[in-house]
Amino acid sequence: MTLPQNQSPAEFEYYVNATSIEEACRALGDGTGTILAGGSDLWVQKDEGVKTFGPRLINISRLEELAEISIGNDQVRLGARVTMTDILCNNELGKIAPGLAEAANRFASSQIRNVATIGGNFANASPAADAVIPLLCLDAEIELARLDGNAVATRSIPAVDFFTGPGKSVRAADELITAISFKPRDGKSLARFFKSGPRPALEISIVSLGIVADISDGKLSNVRIALGAVAPIPFRARKTEALIEGQKIDDNLIAAATDYLAEEISPIGDVRGSAWYRRHLARTYLQEALTNVA
Repeated sequence: MTLPQNQSPAEFEYYVNATSIEEACRALGDGTGTILAGGSDLWVQKDEGVKTFGPRLINISRLEELAEISIGNDQVRLGARVTMTDILCNNELGKIAPGLAEAANRFASSQIRNVATIGGNFANASPAADAVIPLLCLDAEIELARLDGNAVATRSIPAVDFFTGPGKSVRAADELITAISFKPRDGKSLARFFKSGPRPALEISIVSLGIVADISDGKLSNVRIALGAVAPIPFRARKTEALIEGQKIDDNLIAAATDYLAEEISPIGDVRGSAWYRRHLARTYLQEALTNVA
C-alpha cells in the first residue's frame, strides 16, 4: 500500500486488519481515525488534496459480518461492506429493490463496483451519490456503531436525515457505519432509477432520480422521489411526492408534477451541466416514470 503523500511511516499508523467491529470502533475512539473499506473514493480524494487522513487508517475490509446481505420478510439488511457487485449479483435483492440494482449497474466500472461499498457511498456524503438515491426512496435507515465503555453501542437514523452538506453527515468521528436496512414493499410497486452522464456509467451523475411507489388502479401511493446532484445533499422531493400521492396518473398530473419538481430542486451550474439542463433532466426522468404508469 502506498502511504498518503507527505506522511512518513513514523507519522502514520496502519491497521492492517481490524478483526472485529469492537476493534474498529476502539481504533476510532479518539476521533482521529479514517475507515478504509474499498477505498475507491478515499484514495482519489487524497491524491487530489480533497481529503487528508487522520494519523490512524483502519482497514475493515476483512470484517465478514459487514459484508452480508440479509433478506427477511420484515427487513432487508445490507452490511456496510457490501459492494456494488454484491448488490448487482443478488437476484433476490434485485427483485425486492430493482432501483437499487439498476443504480449498482450504472455505478462506475466493473473494477470499481468490485470494491466500492454501500457504506462508503453514504460515508462519502456526495450530493451525487448514486446508490444512496434508491435507498432514500426505500426509507432506509443507517446503523452506526461506537464504543461505549467496553461495549459496542449502536443507533439507527433515517437515511434521509443522514446528510448535512456536501461531504458532511451526522456521523460522529468515533462512529462506524455498520449497515443500511429497509423494509420490503408489499404488492405491486413502481421502482425506477435514472442517471445521466456522458456515458451510461463511469461518470459522476449530472442528475440522478429514483422513484418508488405502490401502484393500484392507475394511482400511486406511498410515493418516494429522490434525486442526486440537484441540491447540496441527496434530496427527497417531498412536495412533488405529496402532489402525486393517491392521484390518478394522467397527462395533467404529469405536467403539474414535473413543474413542481423543477421548482423544488436547487441545482447549480458547473462544468458538467447548467442548472437549466439539470432541471430539464429531472423533469424528463419523472415524466418518463409517470408516463409508463399511465
